[in-house]
Amino acid sequence: MSANQHDGPLVEMRDIVKVFGTINVLRGIDFAVGKQEIVGLLGDNGAGKSTLIKILTGVYTPSGGQIYFEGQPVQINSPQDARAIGIETVYQDLALVPLMSISRNFWLGQEITRRIGPLELMDKDEMNNRTRQALLDIGIHIRNADEPVGSLSGGERQSIAIGRAVYFGKKLLILDEPTSALSVGETAKVLEYTKAAKARGMSVIFISHNIGHVHKVADRFTIISHGQKVGDFRKDDVNEMEVASMVMTGEVPERLRLPVQE
Repeated sequence: MSANQHDGPLVEMRDIVKVFGTINVLRGIDFAVGKQEIVGLLGDNGAGKSTLIKILTGVYTPSGGQIYFEGQPVQINSPQDARAIGIETVYQDLALVPLMSISRNFWLGQEITRRIGPLELMDKDEMNNRTRQALLDIGIHIRNADEPVGSLSGGERQSIAIGRAVYFGKKLLILDEPTSALSVGETAKVLEYTKAAKARGMSVIFISHNIGHVHKVADRFTIISHGQKVGDFRKDDVNEMEVASMVMTGEVPERLRLPVQE
């Protein structure tokens, strides 16, 4: 078995602690995502989910604990470090440039060029063609890759950000509130693209306040409350009402509690 193949989770965060001044925001959280697994990360406002994700993506440094990626301990000190190992985050506000075309956004920082004599020019036709094909591969049809991103709807922008992560071979896709402010139809599409990313081999962390949306795509839920983990629950073992109750109260329903070992 090669060094980058192992049977454990793709990413594992063990005993993660984060302290800001005198405030313990995260109090020893364990969080894992398996290969080709979609995990819904849920919690009320202030529960600590954003802080946990910012640690995983290198925005914050943990005060304690260790992150493992593909079985190896890693230090993620910046968003560049996270990207380099294959973690891509699609934030609510999206890192897309509205005045640029779809294909320019898709290839931002990794533009395809061609030489004409002494000049190196951007190969717009090649970028347009590859963008169109890459998005088509996960079921996204665009009218024109030259169209400015600013003319697209929220759902279309989300889909391009997801398509870009899939195309560039990322291993873990983090979707931060991807369906907020979307219509019902657009939400359904974003949920389909999320499943398409999984089908193409990616793992996904789906963060949302809308439990109904997460429930449609997630294999498992991790619920946190006041900086501590309430628990991990497979979708088959728990219903939407129970999930909502745990998010609001931080209490696990009696039937889901593990029997106490004698």
